[in-house]
Amino acid sequence: MESRNGAIISGFIAGLILDLSPTIDSPFGQWTLILTIVGYVVSVNREGMGDFDTRPLTLAFIIAGAATLTLVLFLIATSILGESNTTLSASMRELIGNFLWTLLLSPLYVPLMNRFHLVTQSSRDRR
Repeated sequence: MESRNGAIISGFIAGLILDLSPTIDSPFGQWTLILTIVGYVVSVNREGMGDFDTRPLTLAFIIAGAATLTLVLFLIATSILGESNTTLSASMRELIGNFLWTLLLSPLYVPLMNRFHLVTQSSRDRR
């Protein structure tokens, strides 16, 4: 339960930071909603995903899938709000490119974040 709350709160905070960014051209709260939903979906399915220490390729696919799901939800929300200015083929190219780049770069990025997480944990959290 605590892991689920942490993922949801992390998604909310990341979305809030994106919404407060002056370079983002979307309605306020859209990124917060989307990243909170993705954090919830990933945290609910975390137990069924297994141990990532023995299967790092699975983790890379999950990260790439979550990033792609985030963009798909953003495109759906944008089209519902009537702000879509792109074609379907351009959106598909961007989604596929984002999936592939995330899949290639996540094996480099995730170990660094895991190490950072271990360094920043308190002694109570390490138990």
